[in-house]
Amino acid sequence: MRLNPEQLVFVTERHLATLTTLRADGTPHVVPVAFTWDQDAGVLRITTNRASVKARNARLPGAEGGAPRAAVCQVEGGRWITLEGTIEVVEDADEVADAVARYGRRYRALSPNPERVVLRLTPDKVMASTYMA
Repeated sequence: MRLNPEQLVFVTERHLATLTTLRADGTPHVVPVAFTWDQDAGVLRITTNRASVKARNARLPGAEGGAPRAAVCQVEGGRWITLEGTIEVVEDADEVADAVARYGRRYRALSPNPERVVLRLTPDKVMASTYMA
């Protein structure tokens, strides 16, 4: 999935967002996150600790045994975008390093953390304000 030019600009500006994952009982877990968008791969990445609740939720089976789903929503004034899709925990060292580098470009440099993993969200649905339609 590729974002249109207005959406791409918005997800590369320095903003925070919320990540919604589902707990084992089906209730939503919503937390603020920083994320990066990889236009070439069509994926959103969030770095987190391996034992975080969001990482644990991303390891749970989804509805009817399918892949778990999640949504990231970024809002600033009247502009907003929600990217919804499947989520997975990635521990591959190269992908973690790439996510850390991208995070550093969008936000700030991260300190080394051997417990860091990546939550990779592959959106299949994008909703946005009319400013970015």
